[in-house]
Amino acid sequence: MELPSRACGDELLRPGELTALRLRLRKLATRNDLTTVIACAFDHRTRMLPFLYADQKMVPAGVRAIGSAMADAGFPKTRIVLQQWNRNFQPSQMRLDGRIPDLFLVSSMHLHSASCQALIRDVCRIEPAERPLVIAGGPKVIYEPWAVFSGDPERPWSVDVAVTGEEYVLLSLLEALLSIRGAGESLRSTFERARDAGALDGIPGLVYAHGDVQGVAEQLVDTGIQRLLGDLDELPHPVLGYGLLESPSVDPTLAPRALPADRVRKHCRIGSLVMTIGCKFRCSYCPIPAYNQRQYRAKSGERISDEIEQIFNTYRIRMFFGADDNFFNNRERALDIVETLARKVAEGSWPHCKIRWGTEATVRDTLAMKDHLPTVRQAGLWALWLGVEDMSGALVKKGQSEAQTLEAFRLLRENGIFPVPMMMHHDDQPLYTWKTGDGLLNQVKRLRQAGAVYSQFLMLSPSPGSKSYEETYTSGLAFESVNHVSVEPRITDGNHVVASRHPRPWTRQLNLLVAYGYFYNPLRFLIALVRPKSTIPLADAETSPVVAGAAPSGGWKHYRRRASRKLRAHFGDAAVQLFGMWGLSHTVYRTLGWCWHLLRGNIRRQSQAPHSPLPMRSPEGGPASHALPGTATAAPVCQSPVPETKKQAA
Repeated sequence: MELPSRACGDELLRPGELTALRLRLRKLATRNDLTTVIACAFDHRTRMLPFLYADQKMVPAGVRAIGSAMADAGFPKTRIVLQQWNRNFQPSQMRLDGRIPDLFLVSSMHLHSASCQALIRDVCRIEPAERPLVIAGGPKVIYEPWAVFSGDPERPWSVDVAVTGEEYVLLSLLEALLSIRGAGESLRSTFERARDAGALDGIPGLVYAHGDVQGVAEQLVDTGIQRLLGDLDELPHPVLGYGLLESPSVDPTLAPRALPADRVRKHCRIGSLVMTIGCKFRCSYCPIPAYNQRQYRAKSGERISDEIEQIFNTYRIRMFFGADDNFFNNRERALDIVETLARKVAEGSWPHCKIRWGTEATVRDTLAMKDHLPTVRQAGLWALWLGVEDMSGALVKKGQSEAQTLEAFRLLRENGIFPVPMMMHHDDQPLYTWKTGDGLLNQVKRLRQAGAVYSQFLMLSPSPGSKSYEETYTSGLAFESVNHVSVEPRITDGNHVVASRHPRPWTRQLNLLVAYGYFYNPLRFLIALVRPKSTIPLADAETSPVVAGAAPSGGWKHYRRRASRKLRAHFGDAAVQLFGMWGLSHTVYRTLGWCWHLLRGNIRRQSQAPHSPLPMRSPEGGPASHALPGTATAAPVCQSPVPETKKQAA
């Protein structure tokens, strides 16, 4: 069940529309002293391969972008709280600038739903008269906005509004509220007036409750699919968001000040960059193309260069990861980015000479860029995550085959770029085959021989918003419970088998562990000490004049640095093996119990995709854009006009 698209020609905002909105909000900000807390929900039970380290050492791009947008709009009293760092944080005890914040925003992925709901329930403990305006967003809300509203009188908790879009939707909501806010009026009270009058119905990308009493919703109003920002250069600068981070702590409250700039790199070793968004492929298990309404968007090379430079100079972050769906999706836009960064390196720009970055692409598009890979490496690309999925093409065909995958690996390594395969296991794939290379271990072996230093193996799982999502449930493929244990959102991470037609699904679960154990093990560690896969061209060089062709400076400091880099390159493979074995121990600990439940059987299967228990409707009374089949359509509720405030009268 994919998200619908807007009418052809109406998918994108007009050029300059977000920039104009940011300017209007800055004027409103002078009359509204808002305090905001943005929480990133995180369930620590999900910590396992392949997400370990990055889940703690990389600030998610979503919450950082929202923080940047608030600060850019003139609301610097904003704090970003990561549950990765602050697992005891309780919104009911938060104080910012000596008071309860005006806004509480929570963002969540699907697998962190339990933590997200716990945050919402806790903030609802605040007395209604003092409660902040509660807004939910993130991937969970984009596809299942009803999950943050309660219709149970026994458990009354709900957000005030869900944002199913990007920064523009949130900022439009703020503009609508601040334009009618009365002197001394709480933002939540303003929202209730605007909601009841239908003043928010013209902002696509919102879902709010109607008829809610003490946190219990009767129906949900869906204002439709958002318009997308076409020119990503209009986004607020990400350097602002890193200055709003809450310091890691075990306390339930907030610190008096945000994390100092000189301590950000200690906790955030990898900076996330939004460079391109969208993918031309339409894999049945992927929600990305439909979410982007078949659009492909990108920042300019100059904008990305400026972001890297400012983040490096301010916080000394040297490693970056591009939040791209397929970086090489559009050749011209990719070349604009890499050629700009490579030119900065050739000119000797210090930040650009010191940074390294990684991103994602497909095998087919990587091969199409083979003539430009030297420039890509000079631009600082250090590792490329490749969506190999299945080299045989049995699961999905994106122009990949074993020969093409190995050729892409060879080209990347020859140009000093580490290829990182992303594999997806499925019911029809055996663990090992004797005469063909279709087995999971056969492919793992070939990828390791081809030079993979790191890799990830996940099981095909239902993905909300994908083309095959509803069919996965209606066909009985998805599990409801196993051995009387319910399938919780936290285990729908690809590491657990939660949908399978295999007569022995526990073998699929073991196959994932065997694949990791085959890739990361003591024997490979010993071999890596002598014959490492990490000694590729330029592995011991910085993204510096060494790559650009200039002669290095002399002196003992230069030779000491060069020797240190050579040692790191030589022992890099062994270090990754140690990390992989450590991560595998976490993965075994968290998934072996589920394997036991699968072995015991008693599997109950789903017959219908999850849908809203609350009726949903559009503002006009028609079907809701974000409603899945099975959701009841609500009847419209009479709306009252917005009362004129003293501020409006003046």
